Amino acid sequence: MCRRLNPRVPHLLLSFFCSSILLSSLPELITAAVVTLDSIEIYNTHEFFGSSPEVYFKCKGENRTIYLPDVKKKHELYIFKGEESWQPLTELEEKKCKRCGIYEKDSFVKPDDIFDEWEFCASDFTSADGKYIHFKEKEFNATFLCPDCLPLEGVASNHTDVPRNKEKGMHWALVLLICVLVTTFIVFGAVSAYKYWQKRKKQQEQARFLKLFEESDDIEDELGIGPLSHVI
Repeated sequence: MCRRLNPRVPHLLLSFFCSSILLSSLPELITAAVVTLDSIEIYNTHEFFGSSPEVYFKCKGENRTIYLPDVKKKHELYIFKGEESWQPLTELEEKKCKRCGIYEKDSFVKPDDIFDEWEFCASDFTSADGKYIHFKEKEFNATFLCPDCLPLEGVASNHTDVPRNKEKGMHWALVLLICVLVTTFIVFGAVSAYKYWQKRKKQQEQARFLKLFEESDDIEDELGIGPLSHVI
């Protein structure tokens, strides 16, 4: 027996399809921004016997420990391309900071030495080139790079990023167009299904009526009260 379509089904399908399209078409909204180390200069080492330090970067709650194998001497500026095997350093979300720091591995039993620990946030990257400088007196000076961390107002004011904003605008327009097409398809499908249901219901009612009429003729024939018995 056919059931009438639930009028909420098209709306639920529409929400599901549009959500899927938005999530798949705009991955930058749900993925974190990649942070790389652009440069670093250390002013101090914590080894007592003059051995080369083992400097590393780490964020709380992350299993990855990023060792900086090139950083061996103090008062020397190390510049990186962002393509090193140990890059990137971490990933930052738009509204969630991480407790990160730069450390020096200790060769003895005591805990590793701390250059500095701080709250690392995507909002720190306010310069037009997507860089953030963190300075700790007598310890180090590091520059981090995260172009995707730039705030929207900063991007809008930067003329070099105008094509990127235009591309994002076109991306949104494409998503809106796809949602409109999906909505049209769902509405058309719902109307077609409803018409098909009405047609099937009418056919079933006609079939039941014909079956009832045939059963009535059979009963009259069995009782001998059919049209011929009246004539005789």
